[in-house]
Amino acid sequence: MAFDWHGGTITRDTPIGSDYRTTQNVRRFMAEQCGVAFRFDRPFMAWIRSGAPRTMGDVVDEGLRRNGAQG
Repeated sequence: MAFDWHGGTITRDTPIGSDYRTTQNVRRFMAEQCGVAFRFDRPFMAWIRSGAPRTMGDVVDEGLRRNGAQG
């Protein structure tokens, strides 16, 4: 069963699969984890969708690495 990226509860353990979508729900989660100034850019979105096994925790960690901690 595919994850509901629009309304599902996202945690750091949520796996990224081929059904991944950058929804408002994902943006809220990333803002909570990385700070309200966090933004997606095309290279970061390509990294997420590269097909490598990842979780949302990996995405948060990479987002913080790329953008630095923002408050």
